[in-house]
This record gives sequence, structure tokens and C-alpha cells, in this order.
Amino acid sequence: MTATPPAGTGTAEPGGGKPRRRAIVVLAATGLVAFLVDLLTKHLALQTLSDRGPVSLLDGEVYLSLTRNSGAAWSIGADHTWVFPLITIAVIGWIGWMALRLRSVPWAISLGLVLGGALGNLADRIFRAPGHFVGHVVDMISLFDPYGRVWPVFNLADSALVCGVILAVLLELTGRQRDGSRVGTKRAADQAPVEQRERA
Repeated sequence: MTATPPAGTGTAEPGGGKPRRRAIVVLAATGLVAFLVDLLTKHLALQTLSDRGPVSLLDGEVYLSLTRNSGAAWSIGADHTWVFPLITIAVIGWIGWMALRLRSVPWAISLGLVLGGALGNLADRIFRAPGHFVGHVVDMISLFDPYGRVWPVFNLADSALVCGVILAVLLELTGRQRDGSRVGTKRAADQAPVEQRERA
């Protein structure tokens, strides 16, 4: 009779590397697409919205209004622009740490959206005026008001960040883990060997 290895010995499951590779590819692809789309929309906004007033869309529900933001939402921290690149670099490092045990495609999409959004705004902070690490972020989407008085003017990098965080919260609430397991299923699997030994 073949002995079953005890739980927690670190024995890899057959094909365990394939889900991890797939998740890493999805994370990288999602991050890259979010980053490139953000760069493209900022380029188009600078080309078409400079030196003109806000453009109304959807009967005034959405406006395209070019702004340059030195702070966060509602210009919070505008006098400490240098802090935001440091926070972003820390977030990117956190994503790298999270990816070490990543085998879940939904988690890969979530982290990829956060990564792409973080990189999009970090590029502005580093490479745009007025200087390195104090650059102003290009924003262009305003909801319900042309000048961000109802909701802060934002860009697609901000949207990717928010969507990624919301997805992460939903995954946590539904018990989905980064390693592809679920909280309830994982507990049942951990309890099974104990119950088998008790019956023996």
C-alpha cells in the first residue's frame, strides 16, 4: 500500500507549474495592455484636447477635459508630488511578492490591472514636466461636470487601478485564494487527513 504524503510537506502537484505560468502570463499581459492603452489615451488627449474647452459626451454625463494633476484625487498631496512615485514603486514590489504564489487567473487579472495602472501614472511622474519624479499626471475624463467638481478628473490608469482593487476585494469576499484554491475547499482538504487518522 502506497503511503499518502502528509499535508504541508511541500510536495508539488502534477502540472502545478502550468497554472502558475498561465497566471503569470495573464498578469503580465493584462498589465501591459492597461499600460499601453493608458499611454495611447494620454497621447491622444494631449494632441486633441490641448488649448480647447471640455468636450461633452453622452448628453453631459461625461466630459473630456484635459488637466495635469500634481497630486492624487482632488489634488490631494499636490505639494508632495515626490511621495507618489515612491508609493507606486512599493505597490509594484507588493505585486511582485503576490505573484510568487500566483496560480489564479482572476487574481492575475486583478493584479495586472493594478500593475498597469500603477505603471501608467508612474511614467507620468518620472517623465513628464516639470521634472523627474515630480511630473504631473495627465487626466482627461470628468463625470457629470466639465471641471471635476462632482468627481475628480481621472485617466484610464486610474480606472484600471480601481477596477483591479474592486476585483481583488470581490475575490477575497468569495474566498478565492491566489494559489487557485478556495477557503472552504482548502479547509476541507486540510481536515480530511486528520479525520482519516482518527478513524484508523
